[in-house]
Parts: sequence; structure tokens; C-alpha cells
Amino acid sequence: MAETAEPQNRQTDDSKHAARAERRAAKLAKQIGAFAKAHGGAEGQLAYLGQMGTRIVLVGEDGGWGDLVAPSYAVAESATLKAGITVHEDFDGEFAAKVRTGPYEWSRMAGIQVGGPSNDRS
Repeated sequence: MAETAEPQNRQTDDSKHAARAERRAAKLAKQIGAFAKAHGGAEGQLAYLGQMGTRIVLVGEDGGWGDLVAPSYAVAESATLKAGITVHEDFDGEFAAKVRTGPYEWSRMAGIQVGGPSNDRS
């Protein structure tokens, strides 16, 4: 019986997938590092989004915040490890209290509420 090339192809696909994930984690780590540098440091929290991936919520020491989306939890976890930031299990308590919102965020939140200002810019 002749051997098939399937195991080697699977191995090649796995190594390509691993290399792609590593590059994505490195790119995200670089973005996390830039955020941390701009905000005097940063902490994060990982939120699983299902098939969409994992959201990396970042909160700077100055209260600034932002987020990134990784294609998987493993990539998000690798990126935060590479960036060297503290990752919290939950977005609550002292960590959540660090977030500072501005007029834009308040108007967006109020627009969602019944009777809040409209967010239409037309």
C-alpha cells in the first residue's frame, strides 16, 4: 500500500498556522506596548467573543482605554504575555474604576438610553 502525503501536509498546515498566530501575537504585543507607553502603563482583561476571537481590553494608568481583537484566546494571551502587562480575570473593582470616560463616551451611552440625545450626525 502506498503512503499518503496527508500527515506531512497536516504538519505543514499546523506549522503555518502556528507561525501566523505567532506573528499576530507579536503585532498585537507591539500595539499593546505602544498603548502602554502612551498612557503611562497599562493593564488588561481578556473577553472571549466566541468564533470572532478574543477582545483585549486595555486601561492605561492615566484612565485612557481601548481595545484590540485577537483571532483566538491563545493569541490574545500570548500577546499580553509578550507585552508584559497585568491581565485581570474580570473587569470590575479597582481595575474598572481606573477607566476615565469623556464627553464622547457619555453622549454615546446616553444615546442608547430611551430619551437620550441622538447620536446621528446628519
